[in-house]
Amino acid sequence: MENTLYTVTVFSENTPGLLNQVTTVFTRRRINIETLSVSPSAIAGIHKFTITVFSDKDTMEKVVRQIDKGVDVLKAYYNTDEDLVFQEIALYKLATDKVLAMGGIEGIIRKYDARVLEILENCVVLEKTGLYKETQAMFDELQSRIGVLQFIRSGRVAITRGKVERLSDMLAKMEAKRKAAAH
Repeated sequence: MENTLYTVTVFSENTPGLLNQVTTVFTRRRINIETLSVSPSAIAGIHKFTITVFSDKDTMEKVVRQIDKGVDVLKAYYNTDEDLVFQEIALYKLATDKVLAMGGIEGIIRKYDARVLEILENCVVLEKTGLYKETQAMFDELQSRIGVLQFIRSGRVAITRGKVERLSDMLAKMEAKRKAAAH
């Protein structure tokens, strides 16, 4: 079976040890996590894990089912790129003297739709938001032209193309059932 890049989304309360529980599911199946991002979601008190992995569909279904069974997990889903809007952020630290000597940095900044975050005596920090291939292309060009002192890229941040988060629908249905049972 062919491996595809999947984005796994896990919703939970902010519980100590949950990240370890989730990553262990991937480790046991020998699936390498490509990127990982965790933050509060749009729903108060709920955190969202966004994890990217290469795998096949059958394995992803099993992994998500297993994660979904976790006591502290509210819901887990997997999506392909077509189902999502996503970005990454990258920071590039360059030596100020090399930037000045090179000239033309403005052209690179415009070409990649990047921005300058900070200019100091010894370094310049650039920021680029975009897809992996875009942030990597900018890194490759900067590295080959003047060298990059430091480089970091975030994990993927993603939202579904649907109107609301899938967890919102699930929580609304649970609340409706609870209210119906109370009457």
